[in-house]
Amino acid sequence: MANTSGTDPGLRDQVDGPLSARPFRWFFIGRVVSVLGSSMTPVALAFAVLEATSSPAYLGFVLAAAMLPEIVFVIIGGSVADRWRRDVLLRITNVGAGLSQACVAFCVLTKQDPLFLIILALVNGTLQAFISPAMQGIVPQLVDSANIQKANSMLSASRNAARILGPSAAGVLVAVAGGGWAIALDAASFLIAAACLTRVVLPAKAKSTSANLLRDLREGWTYFSSTPWIWSITLAFMFLNAIQMGVWQVLGPSIASTTIGATGWGLVASVKAAGLVIASLAMIKIAVRRPLLIGLIAMSATAIPLVLLGTGSNLILLATATFVSGLGSALFGIVWDTVRQRNIPNTMISRVTSYDDFGSYVAIPVGQLAVVPIASATGMPQVAILGGIAYFVIALLPLTLHSVRSLTATGAS
Repeated sequence: MANTSGTDPGLRDQVDGPLSARPFRWFFIGRVVSVLGSSMTPVALAFAVLEATSSPAYLGFVLAAAMLPEIVFVIIGGSVADRWRRDVLLRITNVGAGLSQACVAFCVLTKQDPLFLIILALVNGTLQAFISPAMQGIVPQLVDSANIQKANSMLSASRNAARILGPSAAGVLVAVAGGGWAIALDAASFLIAAACLTRVVLPAKAKSTSANLLRDLREGWTYFSSTPWIWSITLAFMFLNAIQMGVWQVLGPSIASTTIGATGWGLVASVKAAGLVIASLAMIKIAVRRPLLIGLIAMSATAIPLVLLGTGSNLILLATATFVSGLGSALFGIVWDTVRQRNIPNTMISRVTSYDDFGSYVAIPVGQLAVVPIASATGMPQVAILGGIAYFVIALLPLTLHSVRSLTATGAS
């Protein structure tokens, strides 16, 4: 029988886990280096922009310039990732990201016009729109089905550990040598990742039967919109992400300044990161029979810190709840990636997940912008409490569908 999955036959029967497959091993090394470098950039770039412009608003423009093309082009990126060999696409985009970040570092170190940072942010955001869908599709091509959750757990653990180590390392570099050098390390990390990917060679793709990109996009949309367990969760996360980013990221620091203080808020953020790492490591060993049922229940725990934030809870209680929400967020993220990679045909997965990504993230700017005027009219604590209640209800709504709550780890309902 022909191999239609896109997985190299030599990668099957990995009884010793995903790292026993040499292609995944090189992919994983490159990914670890890349996420560690990328985790340093937000801190370094923030201080560099503020030093150059003394304007928080300008920093907002730079961050928006990176996010906007990623949202706009991610669906096209999904179609391209399904047409091309994903190993080749990831090499090209990682080299492109490395060169663009090197230009950012040059602009920061030589104090060029900050306008160049906005232009380069647009370039970086566009490249990320092609990297993300390819990442979703390549994992099931590098490991067998039994090891997909382990692979996703390892990738999640490294990503979340980098979120702890990266900002701290960036802070030291900014203080000692300046933000430009931290961004230069990020540029180098992308190039190292591209070099690692040269050791990952996938089978040649069958020639696409589709005549044009628009037809590919329609095929992806048809699959996405006709699969309730996918679109229902995407729709839920459109609202969940808007609530989370609006209440926690925008209002959170202001509320915390009058309750647990800046130091307490930093501790809460660190505790959540610890929860993300611990759950990611645990999921390497834990098998979940009903992944979406358990995952959404776990994800609903994110509502608790929002409510506690609004009620002015003490530091210990808020930190504990945030730690639990970190556990739940990591668990859901891993099972969600795994379920999609096991159940969506590999020839279509990048397109389908790109629609999921677009729907999940498109409302984030709305949440970030709308939460301030709403809080001005009703009060920040009230918005946090109501946001937490809404988050809990919306997180569990997809479970009203039989296909969501009954989907098993192997895809049978």
